[in-house]
Amino acid sequence: MINFILIGVCIIAGMIFRRSKTLPADAHKGINAFIIYLALPAVSFKYLPHITWSPQLFFPALAPVIVWVGGWIYITLLSSKSRLGKKEIGGLKLSAGLSNTSFVGFPLIMAYFNEKAVGIAIICDQVTFALLATVGVVVAVIASQKHELSAGLILKRVLRFPPLLGCVSALIIPHFINISFLDPFFDKLATTVAPLALFSIGLQLQFDGWRSEVKWISSTLIYKLLLAPALVTAVAVVLRLKGIIPQIGIFEAAMPTLLTSGVVAEEYGLNPKLSNLIIGIGIILALASSALWYWLLVRLL
Repeated sequence: MINFILIGVCIIAGMIFRRSKTLPADAHKGINAFIIYLALPAVSFKYLPHITWSPQLFFPALAPVIVWVGGWIYITLLSSKSRLGKKEIGGLKLSAGLSNTSFVGFPLIMAYFNEKAVGIAIICDQVTFALLATVGVVVAVIASQKHELSAGLILKRVLRFPPLLGCVSALIIPHFINISFLDPFFDKLATTVAPLALFSIGLQLQFDGWRSEVKWISSTLIYKLLLAPALVTAVAVVLRLKGIIPQIGIFEAAMPTLLTSGVVAEEYGLNPKLSNLIIGIGIILALASSALWYWLLVRLL
């Protein structure tokens, strides 16, 4: 119960601070920088060295790929008979195909499952970012037609993302150097992710102008919150997977749109207003839909 209280208090506090203008308009950028550069790498060092690897762990890595491919196909078919431009379609593909696996996913996993399950969720999170930095950038560049696409651009984005560097380091360094004495440090730093991420989300939530975009917001969120996790569930059932590992993979697939996809949409001019509305409304709806998915997962798998 305390985790649900934490979620509500932190998001509402962020919304209050934004509306009261107590903090600068871009205060969330400083909070996000702390999370990305320090807290999320600490999460990797806290959990990854202690994971017992098994063949089932391929599923949390596969789940984001299923969500991305399904989202790309869904938006392509949905927009084929519409008058949407390439930029809007590109933004919708990013919104449908990428899940908020850390900022929203980690706190909700701790609330519904347990803290150790975050170690499994990290796998989903890193694959999600890899998709954003590779095929996500490709979609954005093609849709915007403003930037020249190159392997160097994609590689630069991947190699300069601190959580990914932290993930790789956490998998390699403990095999050569005993850093167990730093465990308390990583533990304290990792605990800041949930409250700060939720507070940052509250600072960024905006819903102005949603009525004019309700068709595409609802269509995208139907896939993101319902169809995408259902698709991943179907794969788990076909593969006859059961237990906490497939449950976390599916639960992460049920998370709302990745916050960073809105940043990419803004950078490449892919109708960022629509993307941000999908992100904001999706976060609120996911607080309810995640309860439904948790109820289904503990009974089905």
